Amino acid sequence: MLYLRVSSKKQMSTGSDYDPEGNSIPTQRRIAQGKADDMGVPVVDEYVEPGNSATSIDKRPVFQQMMADLKQRKYPNVRYVIVYMMSRAFRNAMEELVTKAQLAKMGITLVSAKENFGDGYLGDAMQGIMAIFNELQVRMSGEDIKIKMANKARNGGTVNRAPIGYLNVPKLVDGREVRTVIIDPERGPLIRLGFELYSTGDYTFEDLADELNDRGLRTRPTITHPAQALTAGRLSQVLRDRYYIGYLVYKGEEHEGRHEPLISEELFEQVQEIIETRATAQERRRVHHHYLKGSLFCGGCRTAGVTQRMIMQYTVNRYDTVYLYFFCTGRHNGTCDTPHINVSHLEQAVEDHYATIRFSPTFVTEVRTHLGKSIEEQKSGTKLLQQQVTAELETLDTREENLLDLAADGELPQAKIKAKLREIKRQREKLQGRLTDTTTDLTDAGQLVELALTFLENPHALYLRCNDHQRRLLNQAIFKALYVEEDKVTDYELKEPFASLKAVEAARGAQESPADSSASLLQVYGREQGTEAAQDEKRALPRQGKGSSWPSTLHALLGGGTALGMGSSQACLVGDTGIEPVTSSV
Repeated sequence: MLYLRVSSKKQMSTGSDYDPEGNSIPTQRRIAQGKADDMGVPVVDEYVEPGNSATSIDKRPVFQQMMADLKQRKYPNVRYVIVYMMSRAFRNAMEELVTKAQLAKMGITLVSAKENFGDGYLGDAMQGIMAIFNELQVRMSGEDIKIKMANKARNGGTVNRAPIGYLNVPKLVDGREVRTVIIDPERGPLIRLGFELYSTGDYTFEDLADELNDRGLRTRPTITHPAQALTAGRLSQVLRDRYYIGYLVYKGEEHEGRHEPLISEELFEQVQEIIETRATAQERRRVHHHYLKGSLFCGGCRTAGVTQRMIMQYTVNRYDTVYLYFFCTGRHNGTCDTPHINVSHLEQAVEDHYATIRFSPTFVTEVRTHLGKSIEEQKSGTKLLQQQVTAELETLDTREENLLDLAADGELPQAKIKAKLREIKRQREKLQGRLTDTTTDLTDAGQLVELALTFLENPHALYLRCNDHQRRLLNQAIFKALYVEEDKVTDYELKEPFASLKAVEAARGAQESPADSSASLLQVYGREQGTEAAQDEKRALPRQGKGSSWPSTLHALLGGGTALGMGSSQACLVGDTGIEPVTSSV
């Protein structure tokens, strides 16, 4: 009987006799089989321990199974158990001697294929001495590995497998291969998004796990485990791991890592504050949804040059009455002393603020006029460019046909013809790409600006008619941030295109005319929605539904037609009266 063992999965997966250590399973099998042939005994079975690095035989299931089978006389005629080397089968001198004695009671001899200790008491003594030296070597190697791993950690190297969002990869340095860590291009952005979404305070671990699962986040597959979705428990560990801000922990000590941080320390601290707040309030599985969550920031901290989000807290008095408050996250670390603000006061403050952001009727009229002219002018230029590119494509087709005729006649060398055809193909692909770009309907950009203009003609009236969910959509579509102090909105930041339109209105009558502004707005919003900047804008927003982004949200709020070439599954939020206040006649 043969017992074959490797201590790592790398050795186990070696499919041939080649192995850097010479200890692969095929190598052991060949040498052990040769020993059996020399002894003139047949091999009735073999037990293979696959990639188990345990130093104790108690933690080796295959070895334990072999001993159990032998004790139960599954193979009554077995007289020898052959191992490749004693040091491969045993890492402990006492276990080797005990196993040898147990086998001897069953009439079985333990044999090493690579070692010959001799017979009699001298052979037994030599085997015992070698067992002690083998154990000593194992311990010395273990201590050496621990020292090297500690030094690597102190120097910022990742000792173990990098967490999800990173990849362990080989890299050549001065002709020598070293292992390093890089950001996983597939999972890294999704892990970063997970931190960003959780920092809004709108997600539980369960909600966030579902969200990231919908977006395609999966664990890295291994030999034994396929890729699978992250559980809420695993995700909670990820959100607490300081590895993502550039630190690593080894043996309880934290070291600055050489790997690239995936997120900022500021974002990490925001996430920890939310986790701590929910744990303190025993809200691990409860989130208080409110339409102002994620939109409010501390005005006092903004004055001091710090950005701090306002988060919610609830208290219950002895009569079981629930009170909701917003407070600055800076109160946790003592950097802000802004008092708690009752939710109802902030609701009224935001409602009043909507009346201050409307566009003037004169401004709307002027921009619409010049917007239409700009679109028509760009359409004319686009049409001319399309004609020129189409004509050039026709010329290339003619040249290609002529070259094919020459090839058929054999008047030019074939290599030269092929080179010219490849050049024509390259030029055609370039022109076709240019033609695709020019066929983009520029009216989409104009319609987007038109929707924004219409929306801010009287946003206060629309806000008053919305329910809580609709108000949440409005806040997230318009504002990057609303800065509050006590019970007032002290400052705000608009999202695009509202911010640019407001800047245009402020410059109206000064250095910039509405005509110039309209043209510049078209250049900004006429770019393709698939650009990296546009995609970053989408990824930064909390999800409100499948495929949701601020352009589609804005479009749905305005009635859900097909002006932008996209349908809407949202119910129309604007009635027959439009966005003007409801009159008595209605």
